[in-house]
Amino acid sequence: MSVVEALREKLVNHINDIGKLEGKERDQKLKELLQKSFPVIKVKAMRPIVMAILKNIPQIEDHYLKVLVRDRELYNDTDTEVKRQIWKDNQSLFGDEVSPLLSQYITEKENVLFDHQNLSTQFFGPSPKVRRQGEVVQKLAHMIGNSVKLYDMVLQFLRTLFLRTRIVHYCTLRAELLMALHDLEVQDIISIDPCHKFTWCLDACIREKNVDIKRSRELQGFLDNVKRGQEQVLGDLSMTLCDPYAINFLALSAIKILQHLIHNETMPRDNTILILLLRMLALGLSAWVMIDSQEFKEPKLDSQVVTKFLPALMNLMVDDQVRQLSGKLPPDEREAAITIIEHAGPLPDAVEAYIQDSTVASILAMYYTLHVAKAKDRVGLLRILTVLANCKDDRAFEDPFLHSLVHLLINNPDEFQAEDFCTALFDEFFSAGLQRDNVTRHLLKLLWYVHHKLPASRLHTLLKTVAPTQQHSEKVHNLYKLLQEKISSQEETTVQPEMDIDINSPLMSVPTPAPYHHII
Repeated sequence: MSVVEALREKLVNHINDIGKLEGKERDQKLKELLQKSFPVIKVKAMRPIVMAILKNIPQIEDHYLKVLVRDRELYNDTDTEVKRQIWKDNQSLFGDEVSPLLSQYITEKENVLFDHQNLSTQFFGPSPKVRRQGEVVQKLAHMIGNSVKLYDMVLQFLRTLFLRTRIVHYCTLRAELLMALHDLEVQDIISIDPCHKFTWCLDACIREKNVDIKRSRELQGFLDNVKRGQEQVLGDLSMTLCDPYAINFLALSAIKILQHLIHNETMPRDNTILILLLRMLALGLSAWVMIDSQEFKEPKLDSQVVTKFLPALMNLMVDDQVRQLSGKLPPDEREAAITIIEHAGPLPDAVEAYIQDSTVASILAMYYTLHVAKAKDRVGLLRILTVLANCKDDRAFEDPFLHSLVHLLINNPDEFQAEDFCTALFDEFFSAGLQRDNVTRHLLKLLWYVHHKLPASRLHTLLKTVAPTQQHSEKVHNLYKLLQEKISSQEETTVQPEMDIDINSPLMSVPTPAPYHHII
C-alpha cells in the first residue's frame, strides 16, 4: 500500500468515526469538511474521501446532489446512503435503478416454474424466510433503507406492473419486501404500513403450514376492522393474498379442513376457520380487478360455494376414501366391483357448475386435483380432469398450478401407457389451454420425462399438436427442438442390434422343414 493510500484510508476511517457521533457539532464538522473537499471530487485519488463525508451527512444540500446526478461517473461511485437522498426527489432515476431488479425477480421465478432439467427445485419448496433472503429482495431493502418515500415508490411500481402484466409474482415481492424490512426492524416503515401485522401473521401461518384459532382471529380482526375512509388498504391486502404462496397455503389448508370435516361428519358452513380461508381466497383472487377498478370493497363470498359446492367436493373425497378402503379389504370380486362402480361414476353436477362460475371453487377443485395426483388415485384424477379445463378465468392453466401438477404426474410415469389416462389428461385438459404459450411449455416439460412411456401413436400425435408456430416464444421453440433431439437419440439407442449368426455352427447344415399345409 502506498503512502497516499494509507493516508486516505486513515482519513476515511476518521470521517466515519465523526459520523458515529451525534449532535450539531458533528453536522457542522462534516459540512465544513465537505465544503473544503468537494471541489476535488473529480480527482479519483481524492474521491473516496469526499464520498465518505457525503455518506455520513444525513441531509445533503441540493447543489451537491445535483452535481452527482449530472456526472454519471460520480453517480455510479456514490454510496447507496447518498443515492437514497437523490432518489427521494428523482422518481425516474430511482425507477431506472429498480427496474432491472424487478425484471430479474420475475425471471428467477419463471426459471423455477419452467425449469425442465432440475426436478428437485420446487416452486413452493422454500420457506418464506429463505425466499426473502434472495438477492433482489435484499438489494431492494438496502436501497430503501428507512425511507418511507422510497418504500412507497417501490409499492407503486409493483402495483403498476401487476396491473399492466397481471403477473402475480409482483404480489409475492410486495409481501417479501415488507417482511424483509420486518426482519431488519425498520420501524420507520413497518410501523406505518397498514398491511404489516396482517402480512406478518399470514407469513407465520405459511411458515408453520397451519392456521390455529388464535391466528385465525387475528387475521379476521384485520379484515373486519378496515375503517371507513381507509378501504384502500383492501387493495394492498388483496395483493398480499394474491401471492401464489398465500393462495397455495389457503387452498391446501382448506382441503385439509374438508378431510377433517369428513372424518368428524360435520358441515363446512359450521367451521369458522374454513370460512375465513375462503374469504381470504376470494379477496386475493379479486386483487387485479379491485386495483384496476379502484373500487376497494371486499368481494362477497358466494354462500352456495359453501352450502352446495363444498359438500359436492367432499362427496368426491369420500368416494376416493371408499375406493381406497375397498382395495385393502379381503378380495371379493363382486362386492369390490360394485363398490368401485358406485364410487367412480360421473362428477356431481355442482362441481362442474361452480368451477365455471366461481374462482374460489376453481382453486379448491385444482387443489383437490393435486391431492388425488399426489395420492396416485387414478380414478379420482380421471374424474376431475374431465372438467378441470372449465375453471373460471382459465385458473387451471396458471403456472404455479401446472408446475405442481406436472411434477406429480412425472412421478407417476406408468399411467401414461393407458389410453384412458392420456385421453383425459391430453385431450380433455391440456388441449383446451394450448393456445397459451405457458401451457405448451409445461406440456413439453411433462413430455421431456414421460415420452418413453407413451404409445408411439400417441407421442406422434402430441408432438404434432405441440409443434410451435410463429406465435410461440423462442423458449418454446428451443425446448421443442431439444425434446425432438432427446426422443431421436433415445430411439437410436433402443433399436435392436442385428442377431449375431455364427455361419460355422453345425446347426447351419440342418435342413429347415417346409411348412405343413392341411389339404381338404
